[in-house]
Amino acid sequence: MSTATASSTTSAATGYPDVQLFIAGQWRAGKAGETLPVKNPATDATLGHVAVARKADLDEALAAAAKGFDLWRKTPAAQRAKVMREAARLLAERADAIARLMTLEQGKPLVEAKGEILFAVEIIEWFAEEGKRVYGRIAQPRGAGQLMQVFKEPVGPVAAFTPWNFPINQVVRKLSAALATGCSFIVKAPEETPASPAELVRAFADAGVPAGVINLVYGHPAEISEYLIPHPVIRKITFTGSTPVGKQLAAMAGAHMKRLTMELGGHAPVIVAEDCDVERAAKIAATAKVRNAGQVCISPTRFLVANSVRKAFVDSMVAHTRAVKVGSGLEKDTAMGPLANPRRIVAMERLTADAVKHGASVATGGERIGAAGNFFAPTVLVDVSRDSLVFNEEPFGPMAAVWGFDKIEEAIAEANRLPYGLAAYAFTGSLKTAQMLSENLQTGMLWINQPAAPWPELPFGGVKDSGYGSEGGPEALEAYLNTKSVSTLCA
Repeated sequence: MSTATASSTTSAATGYPDVQLFIAGQWRAGKAGETLPVKNPATDATLGHVAVARKADLDEALAAAAKGFDLWRKTPAAQRAKVMREAARLLAERADAIARLMTLEQGKPLVEAKGEILFAVEIIEWFAEEGKRVYGRIAQPRGAGQLMQVFKEPVGPVAAFTPWNFPINQVVRKLSAALATGCSFIVKAPEETPASPAELVRAFADAGVPAGVINLVYGHPAEISEYLIPHPVIRKITFTGSTPVGKQLAAMAGAHMKRLTMELGGHAPVIVAEDCDVERAAKIAATAKVRNAGQVCISPTRFLVANSVRKAFVDSMVAHTRAVKVGSGLEKDTAMGPLANPRRIVAMERLTADAVKHGASVATGGERIGAAGNFFAPTVLVDVSRDSLVFNEEPFGPMAAVWGFDKIEEAIAEANRLPYGLAAYAFTGSLKTAQMLSENLQTGMLWINQPAAPWPELPFGGVKDSGYGSEGGPEALEAYLNTKSVSTLCA
């Protein structure tokens, strides 16, 4: 850890800034002057540093959020929407510059980074409008002179914890729902990828969100969560990350009766039925598998393929996978960048070795690329045993594991076997099969004959160990609202 003072300086070589905290409407260093290095996953070089928040900084953020909530909750929904739409406009205007920062710190190709930002624009705009449609109601009275009303009110200041795989979109769903309903917000964004979420916050600040309504901190995750979650100012917790960490935070929040939204780990099954368009299914699957180098909570991972079409599917998927250009996200035509950190390389090597030990074959990939950066070849494993680690642990990398089935009921049983239930995919030409899968798969989201399309108007969340609550659709707003019934007997 460095003890240098965080600043707003920008590296002349990379154009990457030293990232500061944003508290009470001010960009500043942490009070202790501590920073953490930010690495480029494509080169291992240090890009810059990010400020570290300690308890004194968190106390200021909490005080600011309390004041910000008192102001923002009284701001009319139409005015809140106007400010949010201006933030969306600024984010879109700055998309090219922010995308470059995201690629530098996270590794994904520029086209994916810019796509993430433009999708965030759409999310902000949708929530801005949906916030104007938060309605109470009037119930029929039980007697003469009685007025029975139901109010929807913002729950209070929110503490959000977000990961590095989608540095902006993991924040923007939470932030947009909070702001649309009148809540203030403290986010502990990822230290590995701090510059892009900082630019998201900057867009809102420049759009006119009042000081204290949004606060941004970085630092040591356990220290920050253990301080913010029990604090009486905080009334709502939202977290995206691994299931084990989510369970720890949920237990902590439950001890203090805090409202929760949890979007946790997944291990998405892909059911490829014998009556599907095999070539189309393989192309969609291969493209989805290398998106963000497989570091996606809803990434397809367990490929359950009808034995009658398994060879054709694998051959096609391998061909598409081998055609993927792997390299720096800043290079033209790069389709897959590096993994975000060296830990993911170790995990990919471990999963590959274990699968082979259990009888699988490596159809393509399965190894690190080069000595510099965190590059791993897109990998397809075939004849994978259900006892292997890759069929039981979320790989969170560019790895597809293929298993064959004879009857669709076998595929459904395997899809439901694990405790995860975030996302699932299926390819079939039969409406009957599609309906059967819709009714029987235990998942929060199911895409049939298409890649993932998590539009803002759709619920986004899982079941079982993949969490609870939604970060999309009207359902997302409910998590940020209290319901109050008021019955008045008019004198």
